[in-house]
Amino acid sequence: MSPVYAELRNEAGLKRFYSDYSYLEVVRPLITPPDTTAKIFDIVAPYKAPVTLGDILPWVLLLLLVAAVAYFAFRFFKKYRSKQTGEEVIIIPDPAHIIAFRELEILKEEKLWQKGEVKEYYSRLTGILRQYLENRYRVYSLELTTYETLNALIKTGFKRDDSFDRLKAVLSGADMVKFAKYNPEPSENESFYQDAWSFVLETKQEENVIIDSVKNESEKGGEV
Repeated sequence: MSPVYAELRNEAGLKRFYSDYSYLEVVRPLITPPDTTAKIFDIVAPYKAPVTLGDILPWVLLLLLVAAVAYFAFRFFKKYRSKQTGEEVIIIPDPAHIIAFRELEILKEEKLWQKGEVKEYYSRLTGILRQYLENRYRVYSLELTTYETLNALIKTGFKRDDSFDRLKAVLSGADMVKFAKYNPEPSENESFYQDAWSFVLETKQEENVIIDSVKNESEKGGEV
């Protein structure tokens, strides 16, 4: 760079002062690796400031507030429900014998054995009786054999009386039809149907006993 000068005028005249020559050197910036100019490097990512307690504290307080609101809302709802008064409505299901009689009436109207569907008729007839035993005596006989069913019924305290003999006759007769390909006479079909009806009629549970049983189960279910 060429030197610059400054002038000074006074009574003695004009004086001029010059600077020295200045040199400007332009160089390529240092990069890594220093042995190549083809590689382009990304800009250094911004520095991440550390997370402080002041950053976390507002979120912790918000979480605690939400939890407290949810807790008190649950307590209030539970207390409100406990204060509600009124008698509980007890829905009494149909008694076991009513269900059985209804199914027997439907079976009679379908006239299965009259149509030649004898095996289906006896499967339905015994199915109704087995369901009745489950509803009435808690004897779950739908998957049991006739022998196992009768033994399970005896274990409930059922006596070997005429009703027991009727049930045994129906179940055994149905086994002959379903498994031994026995073809009963029309009178036998009617007789087995009447035996099934009589068994349900003779062993049905009285209405007042059913209501008391349902109430007792409801009270037990309400105890804490």
